[in-house]
Amino acid sequence: MFMKKICSIVFIILGFSLLVLSADAQKVTDSLPSDLTLQVVVQYALKHYPLVQQALIDEQITDRQIKSKLSEWYPQVALNANYQNNIQLQDVDFNGSYVSSSTYNQSTVGLSATQNLFNRDVLLASHTRRDVITQSKQNTVSDKIDITVNVSKAFYNVLLTDQDIKVSEDDIVRLERNLKDTYNQYRGGLVDKTDYKRATISLNNAKAQKKTEEEALKANYAQLVQLMGYNGKDSIHLSYDSTSMEAEVSLDTLAGVDYNQRIEYQQLMTQKRLQQAEVKYYKWAYIPSIYAGAGYNLNYLNPRFSNLYSNNLPNSYAGIYLSVPLFQGTKRTQDIRVAELQLTRLDWDVINLQNTISTQYAQALATYKSDLNNYYVQRDNLSLARDVFNTIELQYRSGVKAYLDLITSETDLRTAQVNYSDALFQVLSSKLDVEKALGSIKY
Repeated sequence: MFMKKICSIVFIILGFSLLVLSADAQKVTDSLPSDLTLQVVVQYALKHYPLVQQALIDEQITDRQIKSKLSEWYPQVALNANYQNNIQLQDVDFNGSYVSSSTYNQSTVGLSATQNLFNRDVLLASHTRRDVITQSKQNTVSDKIDITVNVSKAFYNVLLTDQDIKVSEDDIVRLERNLKDTYNQYRGGLVDKTDYKRATISLNNAKAQKKTEEEALKANYAQLVQLMGYNGKDSIHLSYDSTSMEAEVSLDTLAGVDYNQRIEYQQLMTQKRLQQAEVKYYKWAYIPSIYAGAGYNLNYLNPRFSNLYSNNLPNSYAGIYLSVPLFQGTKRTQDIRVAELQLTRLDWDVINLQNTISTQYAQALATYKSDLNNYYVQRDNLSLARDVFNTIELQYRSGVKAYLDLITSETDLRTAQVNYSDALFQVLSSKLDVEKALGSIKY
């Protein structure tokens, strides 16, 4: 007995330990790595962003609603019971005299069952089940595509701002060195206060610009975290390979538009099939509703309540029932016509969507080509600006060039660095718009 208790305690402890380990494992699964790549950020958002989770729940709701409607094909069984006390009995004429038509106490306990043989509501649910489920899944896909594009762009915005801060930090280092050099030259009587003051102004502007970018970085991080659905206390750190990102700017600009690849077009086709089913549904209104039914009732009648259930008078029935609406004031005809007009309207929606998709692709492709050309130009400008600055810096320290030339070359270099980073992330964002227009977004 004692050993049995010990074994029970051990099993309880082991079970509790497994639960704790399982919970810890779940936390590890949901935790974020120290350095987040774009793929990790997107996948985390697809798992935790509220709108995506709501779309997945909507899929489950739709599935349950369909099952609820289809359950009407199964036999419907009901237990019915009642008790009635007749305070004043109803008299009827029987062979010239009045007699009571009932008794003071009566009760009925019955079991009934019905089976739908033809019911247009249930038939519609059967025929549209697959399309309704497809429509629900397509809504989820649409949300996932949107969140993938939005998170990717937010990711690029953070990287762009972070890169601008790095450019400002390098600029500040150079300007502090220049300030120190001009100050020493001023103290040595080689130059007047002008160069020293210019260096001070440039350094102050660079520090102010860096502060602005740091605040913008906080805002961009907040937007990214919100799109990710991340509510942890730890800050996130993004990781990227600039070489890999530069290699990803290319895109096949000769690919044609395939409307079937766009989720919006797929949704419209599903909606059209559902509308076609609705036309049939209203036409089925001319077909009778048929169901089979059966029942068994126990009837109890007695003047005294205490003896009410001492005896019963059972009855049972079974049959097939048919209901045919003969005239409804042209309601069925009007419903059919409305459904057909709505179907025709959807055909125009298809044409409008095709035109919209073509326009979106043309605009996105034009923007991408422009941004790609700008990226190549800014990449060349950055290389040239770096060479010019290095040359002028050497010439300035050799006393060949004036300080104004050095300031100008530094400004050109910083502008080229900022423009290059902006062009890189802009062309990547434009590429996303083209891929979305083509319906080729991967998530």
